[in-house]
Amino acid sequence: FFFSLSLSRPPTTTPPPAGYKRFMAGTFAPTKTVWSIDNRTAAFRLCGARTKAVRIECRIGGADINPYLAFAGVLAAGIKGLDLELPLPPPSTGDAYTLACANSIPSTLRDATPVFKSSSMLREAMTAAVVDHYARCAEWEQEEFDRVVTNWEIERGFELA
Repeated sequence: FFFSLSLSRPPTTTPPPAGYKRFMAGTFAPTKTVWSIDNRTAAFRLCGARTKAVRIECRIGGADINPYLAFAGVLAAGIKGLDLELPLPPPSTGDAYTLACANSIPSTLRDATPVFKSSSMLREAMTAAVVDHYARCAEWEQEEFDRVVTNWEIERGFELA
């Protein structure tokens, strides 16, 4: 029950827009909200199955994520999943990147922010003020990112001129 809700609605966002560039097939960063046994392409990975070291790894957040917000989101989703007694689907097998029937993890900050902002589960667990604050931070980060002209864009412009 604990990870059932997280599979349908991943609770975390990666703060900088560039952090989303890792969410693509072949990078070992997850792109689908599935769980699997020792599979690095899944969002949630069961490691050490049938050992004393068994654990679940949430692979959605990168090194640049706010660990307190991420941990709180995963715990809130887990507790809500327990409360609702949501069934856990069977584990995914094989390459999770190729699963057409699985929900995708947002691939940009622009796409992830409204999902985060509209989460009733997070609003209930963390309060609307906290969610709105972090959502506004993400919106501001995207606005700043959109305002900058990168070296690649300048070089590409000269190539096309």
